[in-house]
Amino acid sequence: MTSEVPPGREHLYMNVEPVAHPVAAAQEADARDAARRYTRYIIRGPLFGIACQDVGGGHRWRVLTPVTCGVPQDARDSLNSALWFRAKDGTDDRAVRRELLAAVARLEAERVDELTAAGTRYRVMRCDEIIYSNDEGPEPPRPTDPEPAERDWEPGTRDPEPDAGFVIDHIAATGVMEATERLALIGLHYRSPRYPADVRADSRRALRTHSGTVLLPTAYRVLERTSGGWEPVTVPLATPHAARRALVHMLTLLWPTVHELPEVRRAGYARVAAEFRAAGGADAVRLDDGRELLVVRMRRVVRIGPDGPEAVRPSDEQEDGCGPGRIHPSMNEDGTVTHET
Repeated sequence: MTSEVPPGREHLYMNVEPVAHPVAAAQEADARDAARRYTRYIIRGPLFGIACQDVGGGHRWRVLTPVTCGVPQDARDSLNSALWFRAKDGTDDRAVRRELLAAVARLEAERVDELTAAGTRYRVMRCDEIIYSNDEGPEPPRPTDPEPAERDWEPGTRDPEPDAGFVIDHIAATGVMEATERLALIGLHYRSPRYPADVRADSRRALRTHSGTVLLPTAYRVLERTSGGWEPVTVPLATPHAARRALVHMLTLLWPTVHELPEVRRAGYARVAAEFRAAGGADAVRLDDGRELLVVRMRRVVRIGPDGPEAVRPSDEQEDGCGPGRIHPSMNEDGTVTHET
């Protein structure tokens, strides 16, 4: 089917194929059940990361850095680091290194959302993060969601990054339930008056300019119930167990230390954490002080246009005061790093 799609119109086509593998079939069944049970969704807002493609490489893009940044500048900084380390460790060619360092210099001085360096095109891409829910609350992990073979609870354990190696390809073959979900999200935009007018206008415009949708790999967060709804207390993580481990770490070390909790509350948090850990696959915690925490399943949808994934919208530039700047030491075209004092 790919060869039959006119170039530049890939975002208007979708390739749906019935799944045959038993694991994929079980995931399809889980998805059908979840679609019946969790009939509402909440848009949590945009996240940002870096996508790249080889120059002249067609319509496919690859996720370079996880699409988990809360503001565009954090994604730009991640690109700055990726290019700097590519210049340092990824080439012995002085001309290539010079080109990469020129791109780094731009990122240190400007809010750059797209650039090309050393044969690769880079873009700050955005997605919208979604939680599915019903009257009982947000959707927890599904039985067929991926889990590590060994459930390590040590806080320093290195988990896989969300989106590692993911290829953004609107016409790649997909199962019936994912295709159904993508179609259901085509009209997704910000409608509530609580969003500023420019955010709503940009969102409506994106329906025309980027009319296709691709779902990034499922991510997981820990949310806490507040008076205003469920708020995230962790970054998006790649597996349910990574989120559960983060929850245990918060209860046993992070929150007691940061909030200087009295010994009685520390002991209560530690007891709840031990019970949660012993349960293995639990997804909810209620603390003695009334706090409620949930491990939830997050979906992230990327809008796709004729030129690939959607970049930063003008209304996304709600920076937190941190702009571009130098992140790494100076380097020359020979790869010599200068640590300035």
